[in-house]
Amino acid sequence: MTIFEIPAQTLPAEGEIGLVDIGSLTLENGAVLDDVYIAIQRWGELSPTRDNVVVVLHALTGDSHITGPAGPGHPTAGWWDGVAGPGAPIDTNRWCAVATNVLGGCSGSTGPSSLARDGKPWGSRFPHISVRDQVEADVAALAALGIERVAAVVGGSMGGARALEWIVGHPDDVGAGLLLAVGARATANQIGTQSTQIAAIETDPNWQGGDYYDSGRTPDAGLAIARRFAHLTYRGEVELDTRFANGGQGDEDPLNGGRYAVQSYLEYQGDKLVGRFDAGSYVVLTEALNSHDVGRGRGGVREALRGCPVPVVVGGITSDRLYPLRLQEELAELLPGCAGLQVVDSPYGHDGFLLEFEAVSDMIRKTLELAQRELAHNELAQNESA
Repeated sequence: MTIFEIPAQTLPAEGEIGLVDIGSLTLENGAVLDDVYIAIQRWGELSPTRDNVVVVLHALTGDSHITGPAGPGHPTAGWWDGVAGPGAPIDTNRWCAVATNVLGGCSGSTGPSSLARDGKPWGSRFPHISVRDQVEADVAALAALGIERVAAVVGGSMGGARALEWIVGHPDDVGAGLLLAVGARATANQIGTQSTQIAAIETDPNWQGGDYYDSGRTPDAGLAIARRFAHLTYRGEVELDTRFANGGQGDEDPLNGGRYAVQSYLEYQGDKLVGRFDAGSYVVLTEALNSHDVGRGRGGVREALRGCPVPVVVGGITSDRLYPLRLQEELAELLPGCAGLQVVDSPYGHDGFLLEFEAVSDMIRKTLELAQRELAHNELAQNESA
């Protein structure tokens, strides 16, 4: 499966990766990023009226490959495997699921590892981007494909931040939203833990100020440490203690220099990410998460949320340490279109939004019921005005 540029107004074949050229993008900080491409995949058929698109937005180290096996162009199986397809939560007999790789990523979309106009990787020259910029890039990519309005946006974690920015920034262009395991802005705890992850990468000698791409040396050690730290925030405290307690790894004895079981587990998680992700993208995307604030330039969080009429479902995980439940409670309280806060009682922490598939599937179906209701309402209004 290869990545290829697709003509304007067309979607790639089902499951294939296409690149959409959106030209130049003016960023929230005023910088202009030229020659921007967004990688995109789809499952299901676009309706004749182009009104059945459900956009699925990935988390920090995800990509556009939401479902299906690993293969060329897809180093891993779909990160939300089974979420889209005939009879799936996003039923492709009715809906067209579309997923992008986020601006700043490393799975087809323009990011720090991409080549700038001078033929060299962007590296340290890649500008700071925000979650809002990422949404504007996605909106532009869909517009280039002739899709001006989407039925729903669905996302968890960073994907949830993008979904929130989408419904607040483009309320007339989206029918419904699912906001999973996310908050209205970055908290001090999130910024602190995420900034420390960035520091782990930037203090690796192989980071070279971000311009390591042509050197033959990559900051793998720093990226692995960043991922280990991040993974602790993704899982539940009780879950980790139940699985590992203070035991050694296999026959290793920590009192004689051996590793703890949880230490080995985190090393594995770090090494696994190094094999599939770019450190430069990790820094760029983490900085975007640090700056997440839906209220910026909109009169604050309360004003921004209260002014958003889009029907939404908000979901949270009881054991989430990274995005604690109080953040979803705030969203549910302030968003006037909220159809209810859905709480999943899970030991898995933040990763529960991926692991508690059945519970989250119910939320997706409820969101699409809201989207269908919105489509029917709009159709009725159009008929009455005709």
